[in-house]
Amino acid sequence: MELILYLIVGGLIGWLAGLILGKDVPMGCIGNIVAGIVGAWIAGELLGSFSDFGPSLAGIHVIPALIGAVIFVFILSIILKAAKKK
Repeated sequence: MELILYLIVGGLIGWLAGLILGKDVPMGCIGNIVAGIVGAWIAGELLGSFSDFGPSLAGIHVIPALIGAVIFVFILSIILKAAKKK
């Protein structure tokens, strides 16, 4: 059950990151889940001890994970835009 909640929270965080940036995450729901989980990892690496800030759902701290997901979606959109030009 925890894995399902983890994936749902990751998907919601990825979806919110896409909304904040006004960009669609590639691959739909799966892309949103990946963006949320990778965003949580990025936040943990970049923020260090501050990554435990804010509310936690299913083991994911929402605010840092959202910050990390926004960074991830932004970088991903730049890479995909550059690949599309070639």
